[in-house]
Amino acid sequence: MNGRRFLVIGAGAWGTALAVLLARNQCPTDLWSNDPAQIDQMLKTRQNTAFLPEIKFPESLQPLANLEIGLSQADVILIAVPSDAFRIVLTQLTPFLLQKKLPLAWATKGLEHGSGLLLNQVVAQTLGENYPVAVISGPTFAAEVAKGLPAAMTVAANDAENARNIAESLHNSSCRVYTSHDVIGVQVGGAAKNIIAIAAGIADGLGFGANTRAALITRGLTEIVRLGLAMGGQLETFMGLTGLGDLILTCTDNQSRNRRFGYALAQYNNVEQARNAVAQTVEGIFAAEEVVKVSQQLGIEMPITTQVHAVLQGHCTPKETVFNLLSREPKAEH
Repeated sequence: MNGRRFLVIGAGAWGTALAVLLARNQCPTDLWSNDPAQIDQMLKTRQNTAFLPEIKFPESLQPLANLEIGLSQADVILIAVPSDAFRIVLTQLTPFLLQKKLPLAWATKGLEHGSGLLLNQVVAQTLGENYPVAVISGPTFAAEVAKGLPAAMTVAANDAENARNIAESLHNSSCRVYTSHDVIGVQVGGAAKNIIAIAAGIADGLGFGANTRAALITRGLTEIVRLGLAMGGQLETFMGLTGLGDLILTCTDNQSRNRRFGYALAQYNNVEQARNAVAQTVEGIFAAEEVVKVSQQLGIEMPITTQVHAVLQGHCTPKETVFNLLSREPKAEH
């Protein structure tokens, strides 16, 4: 372990799980939330009862209400907020980051809502093209990482030494961490798989069975590869942990909020009711709108993604979208 001090911004399930992992690995870690009541609760109970109940914080993990104090003592900044809050947080951090040039990592998955930008592009606009950045991605569920169950994840960075340092801070006997230089591919996989997970949840909610789920995952991967290659990602990334691995995880287990949302959508046939049933951020909703825009701009065919977006926009029902996909003309698989 390299013992560098981390500031984790965002005390949801994933931010908290990463903070717990870092602290267990002897990296002093501050965990900041913009909700003072949540910080107060974590200070009193030494756990995040809202998102990771029963996970006790290690001694070296400190919930923090004062962001300036956290920034002043950090060696690495790790952002773990929903994608629609990413630029807001980054803008808040910009004066400090430009002054100190601390490595910036994020575990946020998705494209920026409204612009369709990858988050490294948002960083480049704000901090410059050469700022040291890293992306942390699964396949991982927060609760399992926090419990110390065996897992693997990937750190992709624009600098090999930065990737190694952050990977070393996260790596232990129950969490194997790989490094990558494909920042684009890791982000595309992390964003687009959530849309396919909504489709898988819809199919399961309609009772369509394992055959349908397998077809959606396989053809969903094809869509992700098409998009990722067109955006500058590398094929091997989509065949690895942050592509195929994360897709399988998100589409097949009920810990996935995107899959749960799709399942609820099939039951209620109402987006707001389904969101309320999940009661957490569903990144696939935002991602679907942005990915459809980007795919159209690039001339990329993404029928599953397009149909999910159509359901979210109220243009067809969940059942209709499945038959829209099945009624397409037969064609060669590759």
